Amino acid sequence: MIDPGALKTRLAIEAPVESDDGQGGVTRGYAVFAKAWAQVTPLGARHDVAADAGGASVRHRIVMRCGHVLTLQHRLVDGSRVYRILSFRDRDGGRFIEIDAELRVE
Repeated sequence: MIDPGALKTRLAIEAPVESDDGQGGVTRGYAVFAKAWAQVTPLGARHDVAADAGGASVRHRIVMRCGHVLTLQHRLVDGSRVYRILSFRDRDGGRFIEIDAELRVE
């Protein structure tokens, strides 16, 4: 059972939006479709290289109330922090959702 008082981080839930790029392809952007209070807990970090840039990927567990329809294409944003959703599952009989997410740190 999660303590509702532990949900103290305000996250924006962003959904992917695709628009025509004028050359037969699409450009993907993101638009905020909801905001939710969440508990964000860092779990661990590992060094990695993405696009020839060194940095780290920090894994987080994010818990929020259910009621939002999420997919792995959505992302969670807290200011300049952008969390990529890796997986999610119901918790406490469907009252909460537990998300495994990754934050890229340069």
